Amino acid sequence: MIRDVDISISPEAAACDGSILKAASRKAGIQAESFTILRRSIDARRHDIKMQMRIRLYAGEKKPRFQPVAFQSSSGRKAIVVGAGPAGLFAALTLLEHGIAPIVLERGKDVHSRLRDTALLSQKGVLDPESNYAFGEGGAGAFSDGKLYTRSSKRGDVGKVLRLFVQFGADEEILYDSHPHIGSDALPSIIENMRSAILSHGGEVRFSTLVTGLIRKGDETIGVRLSTGEEIIAPVILATGHSAKDVYRFLDSSGYALEPKGTAVGVRLEHKQALIDSMQYHAEGKRSPYLPPASYSFVTQVSGRGVYSFCMCPGGSVVPAATEKGHLVVNGMSPRSRRGEFANSGIVVEIRREDVEGDDPFAVLRYIEEIERKCWNPGFAAPAERLMDFIDDSPRSGVLRTTYHPGVIPTRLDDVLPPLVASSLREGLKAFGRMSHSRFLTNDALLIAPETRTSSPIRILRDDGMKQGRGLYPAGEGAGYAGGIVSAAIDGTEAALRLKGDYYGQEG
Repeated sequence: MIRDVDISISPEAAACDGSILKAASRKAGIQAESFTILRRSIDARRHDIKMQMRIRLYAGEKKPRFQPVAFQSSSGRKAIVVGAGPAGLFAALTLLEHGIAPIVLERGKDVHSRLRDTALLSQKGVLDPESNYAFGEGGAGAFSDGKLYTRSSKRGDVGKVLRLFVQFGADEEILYDSHPHIGSDALPSIIENMRSAILSHGGEVRFSTLVTGLIRKGDETIGVRLSTGEEIIAPVILATGHSAKDVYRFLDSSGYALEPKGTAVGVRLEHKQALIDSMQYHAEGKRSPYLPPASYSFVTQVSGRGVYSFCMCPGGSVVPAATEKGHLVVNGMSPRSRRGEFANSGIVVEIRREDVEGDDPFAVLRYIEEIERKCWNPGFAAPAERLMDFIDDSPRSGVLRTTYHPGVIPTRLDDVLPPLVASSLREGLKAFGRMSHSRFLTNDALLIAPETRTSSPIRILRDDGMKQGRGLYPAGEGAGYAGGIVSAAIDGTEAALRLKGDYYGQEG
């Protein structure tokens, strides 16, 4: 007998398999021998915090084993994948499922070399423009906490994406947690395992390989041109991420169809993790060892414009995410344990196409670049202001200790952020304070600017057959159709399936 049942138990009981089995069997009225967790979430609406769980019980039945995805060795068919972020890696893996050999071209370095380069950037302000928090194997997602929560379930098979992560080394908890994450420290080995699978089944992965143009024959894209002058001929999946501005420029100059796209910009807000724990779990003192570090999610409207928290990192740190000197960008990350002293989140304001001057494809990008230049300081030191000083526009009382290693410079953020962004942030933060009974609003929290890479400011059109023609498959965040690891992975998967259908039919 197999039966699904919903239970509500204490966090302490939820940490014990025997307690889960006993509670679920009692609720179902059967004596099961084993179980699988289908869904797990925390209900912290009241002081008596509960774990809400959906359990699949097995009574007189064998619990099924995890079934890995099977890959095929290539039979001479090939495709180019430009970029080794989530969209590119999952595109490559999908191609392998169907016996198509991917040639993965990544401008940056392998993921472990990236660890050294990002450390140099954070600790000494030394930037490698091709190997940093945005460029390199794993893409921006490799250093952003590994959050796997998505609302993209209608666009593709989220479950398959999560199962592939487990297949390559992620904990099975991501299959059932309501807000799954892997952790920036755990992702590199998983990404390496994906690369090994690509190579062992006949694919190629080339690092420090910069694509500088596409090759067209009539209205069809037939390959890519590298900075070395080498040309590679095959259909192209373009999964270059939202920071590869040079890609947008060579596409535009070659007549491909682009359009400006709305995005969101703002700041990173850093609190003590203990304050967020006490706010979310209704308790003072230490968090229960059976509860994870707390997170939050806020959204409001300011004069009809969205203001919201983004990419919240419990127990994490703020990092420099620029890809070029003279520009400053910050982002957040956290390890799997999330045991750090601080929590941080992007707090961002919706920017619409009509908010910026110009209607060419680069209009929103120019707006973002101006913010990044205005916030730039030597060594990637970031402008920062205490939360209540910013809200009240009062004299600055100095900055706080922070996880941002390049250091911060006390700054009136109204002087470096556009008036629309600063005023909307101020009112949005006040609203978040009301939602949290004012606990969120403290001058022991720090705003660090700017958070500008929430999504691509440009979309590479996919349905303009007249300009794009055949053979090009833009995918992921850089194409303007995804946001986050899972949605980018889904988009890369779908691009690979479209390529297969167009070029290789139903074979494989």
